[in-house]
Amino acid sequence: MQLEFKVPIFDVKNLSFIVRGNTILSNISLEIFHGEYIAIIGPNGGGKTTLIRMLLGLEKPTSGEVKLFGKKIKNFKEWYKIGFVPQRASLVDENFPATVEDIVKMGRVAKCGIFTGFSKKDAEVVKDAMAKMDILHLKEKMVGTLSGGQRQRAMIARALASSPEILILDEPNTGVDMLSQQRFYKLLSKLNKDENITIVFITHDIGVIADDITRLFTINQKATICNNPKETISCEDISKLYGRESHLISNHKHNHLGEIEC
Repeated sequence: MQLEFKVPIFDVKNLSFIVRGNTILSNISLEIFHGEYIAIIGPNGGGKTTLIRMLLGLEKPTSGEVKLFGKKIKNFKEWYKIGFVPQRASLVDENFPATVEDIVKMGRVAKCGIFTGFSKKDAEVVKDAMAKMDILHLKEKMVGTLSGGQRQRAMIARALASSPEILILDEPNTGVDMLSQQRFYKLLSKLNKDENITIVFITHDIGVIADDITRLFTINQKATICNNPKETISCEDISKLYGRESHLISNHKHNHLGEIEC
């Protein structure tokens, strides 16, 4: 019987990033597989966003290697497979001259190319992306007039319009109220389970991590991978990660893993 080995979406080996003598990331190795739901946590300045930028080829590591879908990053061309919602993406100028539908259509360009005509299938994909994020009724609204939670869902719909296999979100809850955060994590979980989209999101706040994530990566220059977040995280672990004494408080009422008390 021949064994089958899964090729990870991201395969990171011994990744380091040093700027002007300052070590931002040191010897990071990790793998992300299809269908996972992963949270990356760590303090501000701990290197989380830098790691994501290197995974996406936006920063070049000082040393180490990144492979995407089994290919070295310099040889990877199918970027439409990766949906990315950058930090502060939902903070849109109120005078920005675009409707929700216009914003979501922009995501389709990553799949089809800027010089390709907009087909009936493209229109269906855009409509479906808005429906999944429950913003179809807002499609003619100017994006600058929306609430923080609505803009957040519009930006995720834009990423979904490229029909990605993995969705990466960097601090997606910036400027979003708690009720919208709770709704947001339910939407992520649904995308992961129903659409089989791999989810990776970054946060500095462990208090907003959903219970159903499959793995937790903690990043503060170096990486620690928790395969069972509910059992693995301890107060001592959190104190080391954030550099100050912390206590983890269970908070199942809001479907969160816990909160940090310092």
